[in-house]
Amino acid sequence: MNPNDRPQEETTTFHSVLPKCPTGIQGLDEITGGGFPRGRITLVCGGTGCGKTLLAMQFLVSGALHYDEPGLFVSFEETDQELIQNTAPLGWDLPRLIAQKQLILDHVLIERSQLEETGEYDLEGLFIRLDHAIQTIGARRVVLDSIGALFSGFGRTALLRAELCRLFRWLKARGVTAMLTDEPGQTTLSRYGLEEYISDCVIALDHQVSGQVATRRLQVVKYRGSYHGTNQYPFLIGDRGIEVLPITSLRLDYPVSTERVSSGIPRLDTMLDGKGYYRGSTVLISGTAGTGKTTLAAYFADAACRRGECCLYFAFEEAAEQIVRNIRSIGLDLAPWVDSGLLSFAADRPTRFGLEMHLAAIYRQIEAFNPQVVIVDPISNLVTVGSEEEVRLMLARLFDFLKMRQITTLVTNLTRGGSPLETTPVAISSLTDTWIVLRDIEHDGEHNRGLYLLKSRGMAHSNQMREFVLTDQGLELLDVYVGPTGVLTGTARYQQEARERADALLRQRKIEQMQRDLERRRQSLEREIAALRAQFEAEREEIEWLIAEEEQQEQAQSRDREMIARMRRAD
Repeated sequence: MNPNDRPQEETTTFHSVLPKCPTGIQGLDEITGGGFPRGRITLVCGGTGCGKTLLAMQFLVSGALHYDEPGLFVSFEETDQELIQNTAPLGWDLPRLIAQKQLILDHVLIERSQLEETGEYDLEGLFIRLDHAIQTIGARRVVLDSIGALFSGFGRTALLRAELCRLFRWLKARGVTAMLTDEPGQTTLSRYGLEEYISDCVIALDHQVSGQVATRRLQVVKYRGSYHGTNQYPFLIGDRGIEVLPITSLRLDYPVSTERVSSGIPRLDTMLDGKGYYRGSTVLISGTAGTGKTTLAAYFADAACRRGECCLYFAFEEAAEQIVRNIRSIGLDLAPWVDSGLLSFAADRPTRFGLEMHLAAIYRQIEAFNPQVVIVDPISNLVTVGSEEEVRLMLARLFDFLKMRQITTLVTNLTRGGSPLETTPVAISSLTDTWIVLRDIEHDGEHNRGLYLLKSRGMAHSNQMREFVLTDQGLELLDVYVGPTGVLTGTARYQQEARERADALLRQRKIEQMQRDLERRRQSLEREIAALRAQFEAEREEIEWLIAEEEQQEQAQSRDREMIARMRRAD
């Protein structure tokens, strides 16, 4: 944390009622439950290059800038001018703080050759010097760097322990919060093996090199009267001082959104319940080399920029211009988004820094750019600078940091050839909300790409594998052919589809032939029906003529009978 950025105000947590003095280093304050014990002694031990002096100076500068607590820095090794020069690159204006009576630098030169141990030798002269400096500016914080040099002239253990205890009692009696630095002994945390026993809080700093990568670690060895984190926590020294990123700061109380954001690929959105990813979720895309992981990441970045959202793209494998050029080959141009400021690339080799430096750099860039979408491509390269467990812990902190800010995150992971696709080298699949697996499908000497959703929390999603192709018009998701012999893709699918089209054509022709035969039969039947109808009509007409003829004969006979009856004059 930069001392120029005001940290949180001092608070007393439920873990302890012991008053705390914030260090101004946010991660360290989280580990210690609020900072160093107020009015007591904190011992910081560590070898060369661990950052003891820097931690001490940052403790004083933060107190002067943000808590109105003047500080006294007593050095037994570095001069005042050396301290000013060494801290100037961090933006700390020590001369200004000195002029404002917020800080005193006091270099006490101790020449061992001039020390004589006598029965009456004590630290009374140092106490007078300290008391005068404290009274001058009303110092609330005091640093002694390092007490190993202060007691280098003492040879008898009994006298050494007595004077140590006397120094500690004197500092406590003044009510100041004191921080003392010391070098480790051969088998002890401190040089003499006594300091850690009479200190109220003991912090051990370590500087290790593994695989040509240096890592600094911090551990709170003891803290009287207070809860504290006991693990070893990586920290780094950057351009803003010491930054501690403890795993204890992770909490599962981040906000959750029901809003959905597009993946940039319509058919993939359809597979994701028709709406895309949840905002603020973490998406993992894994697959072997050449399966299209960066392409899907680029589509997501393009979709975010089209929504007017800022996207921060961390690239650990390719330069920014190379990514833009390569993606342009599939008809996707990211350059306008870069020019407009909506898309920003942060490209770097993982081996340039250690894991903690990368994490701190990512934090800073996110705070500066304030994106709504973050892409990390690929996370698997981080294994080159740390163990799988270290990378997993780093990514866990990163994911929770992004979730707290409601930033939608997409990370890619390179799967080794021959390894199970449903695993990741750093075992972070359980930390992600959506997992998309890309497959290299080999068939008949041909490689094709396949995609399926292994999981997507909180939504109904497709369980169907999709083949996808990359063309100069973009990415297209296709249906794969699942037949008796399995999944067919590429030319095998095209051949099967061609066979199916040929079979469909033959069936269509057969149906058309049957329809023609049926039509001819219909026409023949209609002609037969017409002939029968004509015959029927002829017979009906003949019958009707006979009936009419019969009626005429009857009428004629009736007239004849009437005439005969009249002729006979019958009644």
